[in-house]
Amino acid sequence: MKAPTLELSEFVASAKYSLAPQAIQDQLIACLLDYFRVASIGQRMPWSRWSEAFTAKTSHSGNSRVLFSELELDALSCTFLNTIYAGSVDADDVHVGAMLHPGCVVISSALAIAQERQSTGLETLDAILAGYECMIRLGLAIQPGHFKRGFQSTSTCGVLGAAVTAAKLIFKGPDCAVKVAQTLGVAASFCGGLTQFFHSGSTVKRLHAAQAASSGVKAALLVEAGFDGPIDILEGEDGFFKAYSDSLDLGQLLNGLGLHYETAGVAIKPHASSARVLSAIEAASTFVESKNFDPQKIERIDLGVPKVIFGRLTSSNPKDVQAAQMSAPFCVALALHLRKNTTQSINMDDFDRFIQDPGVRALCAKIHCHLDDQVEATSTQESVSAKLTITWSDKTTSSHFIQAPKGSASRPYELSDHLSKLRDELHKRLSQEKTAQLIERVLNFARLDTVHVD
Repeated sequence: MKAPTLELSEFVASAKYSLAPQAIQDQLIACLLDYFRVASIGQRMPWSRWSEAFTAKTSHSGNSRVLFSELELDALSCTFLNTIYAGSVDADDVHVGAMLHPGCVVISSALAIAQERQSTGLETLDAILAGYECMIRLGLAIQPGHFKRGFQSTSTCGVLGAAVTAAKLIFKGPDCAVKVAQTLGVAASFCGGLTQFFHSGSTVKRLHAAQAASSGVKAALLVEAGFDGPIDILEGEDGFFKAYSDSLDLGQLLNGLGLHYETAGVAIKPHASSARVLSAIEAASTFVESKNFDPQKIERIDLGVPKVIFGRLTSSNPKDVQAAQMSAPFCVALALHLRKNTTQSINMDDFDRFIQDPGVRALCAKIHCHLDDQVEATSTQESVSAKLTITWSDKTTSSHFIQAPKGSASRPYELSDHLSKLRDELHKRLSQEKTAQLIERVLNFARLDTVHVD
């Protein structure tokens, strides 16, 4: 029986997008489309200006293009900046069971290295597939103990996901698997990312995905330069698994590797908030669609949640925008206050504008979260359920139960939805012609001779 690090590395070396089921190929193209949509939103955020100023002082020119820019930087700096754009607004793709966001990390790493090394579109998709699978499976193997110990897995498992993505593109030939294992051995020493922000606020979570992606790329480049790391880094007596979790499940990591794709469980978000509160938002939006809906007549709101979010995501008094995005009560109150229907998104502008709004805060104070058996029983590794019950001023009650939100694996968006949302966003910055060209390149990514994102 092969050791887990080597078995995972051999999968990376042999991973082929063209051999994956059509549904997985389609899923990755959908994730690419959504990546550009979310990155376009994120590029306008204030912390993107901070990141650009930082990068201007620490980067050097190269062949990797910064998104929505003429700027070409070294692969490491480009990865960091593009991941800030794509991974800082909590609207990027997510795997609920693994508790992480694979796309912003893996795709940013792949694009930067692919441009530097002049990889083909198909080679890049091979690396993206390997990165998604490894990052998700690693998350599944160590959750929920990893989260309970205070780690944010996009920032920890993301380092390893970026590392294998970059290594897949850098190392070729018969020793590829060994080089991937060595890269994992180096990358594991860079893993970090604590969740104190849930309690105390701050903007540090805006950095988590970017530090992961750039650290993983750095690990691969360091191995190329001559360094190596322990090739038993995952399972070793003082390795990643022991250091980062109390609840290891190797079956989640290795069972069906190369045959069954966990990428199928990736969800595309309709809102800029935690994936675990999307069902609660949709339940609130369902109330809004009633012709008799009047938020002024709400006396009390009861929100049924599962154990996994109770405490961490149920604060009714978020300290800042980041905390508000992670607060189920605030998200529900915002949807009700703004009368967002089930086809409308809650975006960063909504959180920023209404973070201290008296009406939203008043609704938030009426929300009482409790553990719900039905919600617990129906929440899965792909989606988290929610039950919302409103008590009206006349003492009548009404409820909505959402088992899985729109965008999750069981209720995916159609390709036409992705295209429409991407066009709407890109038209804010690009001409119709430029938008059409970018979309065409993504749809035909596997046939590109070279990767370019301008």
